[in-house]
Amino acid sequence: MVTIDNLTVSYRQHPALHHINGQFVDGALTAVIGPNGSGKSTLLKSIMGLLQPSGGQVRTNTTRERIAYLPQVTEIDRSFPLQVCDCVLLGCWSSTGAFGAVSATMLARATAAIRTVGLEGFEHRAVGSLSSGQFQRVLFARLLMQDAELILLDEPFNAMDSRTTAALLDLIHQWQTEGRTVIAVLHDDAQVRAHFDHTVLLARELVAWGPTELVLTEPNLQRARALAEAWDDNADICHADEVAA
Repeated sequence: MVTIDNLTVSYRQHPALHHINGQFVDGALTAVIGPNGSGKSTLLKSIMGLLQPSGGQVRTNTTRERIAYLPQVTEIDRSFPLQVCDCVLLGCWSSTGAFGAVSATMLARATAAIRTVGLEGFEHRAVGSLSSGQFQRVLFARLLMQDAELILLDEPFNAMDSRTTAALLDLIHQWQTEGRTVIAVLHDDAQVRAHFDHTVLLARELVAWGPTELVLTEPNLQRARALAEAWDDNADICHADEVAA
């Protein structure tokens, strides 16, 4: 579904990701983990095409319309006066555009998606009045509307209560049974071990990539921590065409 080929992404000419290579398994649940600032969100934004690489490339085996992306909740402005149902219907944007009409079928799908995430009866509530967990459920309902082949989730369970987390994990497993590919940035190693078959461990450079039980080993985790402690944002500028060590 996704191939990462010698990817380097830089901010102010210093690498956030440095010569990353690998392939995401089709139809798998893959976690992306690593210390704070290790390039996890940068990797998802690169796959989505929101960031231009300094070197290398990202190749996706699907169209942009079949990719769904959920950023961190902190990046989403909830002050806009939008009702839950309208927010969920934004998942149809690729079909309706800015001025297209919402069909009865789309409205029925939105109602079903809201019910699936456990928010039946909230259709006309303002999104700004919801708790963080309720709002995250709304965003997952919007993902359901997109019917994507590739789903990118950036810290989807951050600050979520255990009940919401369990419900959303059930939905992610449902996506896997439907053959969808899910890539999620996470920070809970136990959660990754319990629910995700594959893991990418980053520390700006690639530490390990493969089956979770082979990636989440103590030597790999120690190496990631050591690399994070050695980061120097004032180091010499990285040139994308340099040869990886």
